[in-house]
Amino acid sequence: MPHLKMSDESSSTSSSQVVEDFEGELDEEVDSDGGKDQTGRSSPTPLSSFASLRAVLRIKQKYQAMKLRRQEIAHSLAASGLAGAPGRTSPKIFTFDGLTPATFPAFPSVPQKKKRRRKRRVLFPNDGPRKTVPKQERSRAMYCLYLLFAIVFVQVYNAIENLDDHVLRYDLEGLEKTLRREVFGQQGAVEGLVYHLKDYLSTYVHNKPLVVSVHGPSGVGKSHLGRILAGHFRSVVGDALVLQYYVLHHCPREAEAMQCARNLSSLISEMVEKAEEEEKIPLFIFDEAEHMHVEILDVLLQLVASKQSNEYLNAIYLFLSNLGHSHITKHMLQNSSSISMAMTASGRHSNLVKELTPILRNTLKKHHPLWTEADILPLGLLEKSHVMECFLEEITREGFYPDHSNIERLAGEIEYYPVVAGREYSQSGCKQVVAKVNLL
Repeated sequence: MPHLKMSDESSSTSSSQVVEDFEGELDEEVDSDGGKDQTGRSSPTPLSSFASLRAVLRIKQKYQAMKLRRQEIAHSLAASGLAGAPGRTSPKIFTFDGLTPATFPAFPSVPQKKKRRRKRRVLFPNDGPRKTVPKQERSRAMYCLYLLFAIVFVQVYNAIENLDDHVLRYDLEGLEKTLRREVFGQQGAVEGLVYHLKDYLSTYVHNKPLVVSVHGPSGVGKSHLGRILAGHFRSVVGDALVLQYYVLHHCPREAEAMQCARNLSSLISEMVEKAEEEEKIPLFIFDEAEHMHVEILDVLLQLVASKQSNEYLNAIYLFLSNLGHSHITKHMLQNSSSISMAMTASGRHSNLVKELTPILRNTLKKHHPLWTEADILPLGLLEKSHVMECFLEEITREGFYPDHSNIERLAGEIEYYPVVAGREYSQSGCKQVVAKVNLL
């Protein structure tokens, strides 16, 4: 402890001595610059301004010397082993030395411009000729790769555009609107048929032709649906690529069945080849398919098989028949009570297809194996409200006044099944509508 006290006393004595020397020197400098009179004002001399400037410079030099002397004293004390003792520090004086932009975070730093690097100049010897630096050659395979990417992009883009044009060419939206407007009571079946057409016509590549078989009782709109579909495709692909084949008209005799089959096969082959040249898809409609002979069914099975060449795969076959109508009638009469009144037409038809397709497929398979290649589309019975819509359409077409009471009277003359769950199903559908309107 006496050692620490001596260090305090020595440090204080040295610091006080430095201050006294500094004050004495300042007084001497001031006195040497010029005397003052008794009033305290400096005597006017010509060199007063120059002398004051010299005094300021000498004061600054003295201050820097004193500051250096204090730093040396502090270093000597630290070297003599008195660094642990509390030393006296001089007051901090603010200077602008050592200030950085990070000291003031509130003021954003000025962005400095990046210096561009100058390219190094190639120095050549004076004696030898100048030689250019060889450029790095790109591989030719890169250009081939870029070309391949461009070709693939163009092909994909053209394929997408052509598919859209292909679907728009057949105007399936217009066909759906026409079927909804003119085919009564079969909205679910219309949606199913249009779905098959859209799915098939949305691409060029097919592994099999589209084969749809429509089944239903008499008078539910099978033939009417076929006529609308044929008229629409005639307006799109032309008359030469649409065939409506009525068995009782084109081949009424069973003895001529083999000749009819050969003629039909050659006709379909010609239409398919022409459609392939024009890049179109033909439509073949076979009405009253339940009367078709076995020879004709065998030929059609060979044509729709997937082993045929490519042009035979781009075709649409539509079969209309009443095969399995008893199963459809029985199912609707027995399950009408379980069908909710709030269920939509598409919902009722989806249930009808799900429950009847296995039954109809087993029945049709016994008739001929052709139906194993087809998508089954059943048509349900028509209610009394649907029959009234048929009368309204026919009366308007014939130019009669659509009297509601007269339409109800005509609809009441049609025979119906017993009422089931509030529904009256017609036994003959709309088959007698045209005949009754002609009697008006």
